[in-house]
Amino acid sequence: MRKQNSIYLRMKILNLYCGIGGNRELWGDDHEITAVEINPKIAAEYKKRYPNDTVIVGDAHEYLLKHYMEFDFVWSSPQCPTHSRTNYFLNAKGVIRYPDMRLWQEIILLKSFFKGLYCVENVISYYEPMFNPIVIGRHQLWVNFKLPKIPQPKDDIGKMCGKNQTAGKKNITERNAVNPLLGLHVLRCAEAKNIKLCNEPTQFELWSEQHFI
Repeated sequence: MRKQNSIYLRMKILNLYCGIGGNRELWGDDHEITAVEINPKIAAEYKKRYPNDTVIVGDAHEYLLKHYMEFDFVWSSPQCPTHSRTNYFLNAKGVIRYPDMRLWQEIILLKSFFKGLYCVENVISYYEPMFNPIVIGRHQLWVNFKLPKIPQPKDDIGKMCGKNQTAGKKNITERNAVNPLLGLHVLRCAEAKNIKLCNEPTQFELWSEQHFI
């Protein structure tokens, strides 16, 4: 971490499974951000939104394994379909599949060996989690810093994308994007690294008053 002209320190951030960057929208450019996305078209859209970020087209799971020690803060949002509650419905229809254990592999790796800060995000699972998460809205979050619960942000990804959309009309990439307010809350708490700063009035609280359910 390097000092910058703010109360926080400049961090090298790794944003895995970045998608279109919903979690990153309100982060600004104070940090050095590397984003990893396996889909070239989605990666190109991310780069268009955040031209100052380094964008890597590749396997986020493998990139984490090889490069996690190079960063101060890691955000990971592994694919969620095999963990979500929709598997009850699918199972009843004869679609039977294992949970993708890469989610737990990443948590174990970071929890055991990473010296920096991390947040692993996923949907609320249909099964008992291997490690207890913090639950905010539809998200489960595993972090190694204090993360106060907040009201569930409104689902405004359509607005984020600059489109007048209803939830039913969003494509899968937009539906999977983490709400920007949640992304900002996690980053601010990672920056502060203590509950006191997170509870003081911040840009997040002032900006978000009208965006919560």
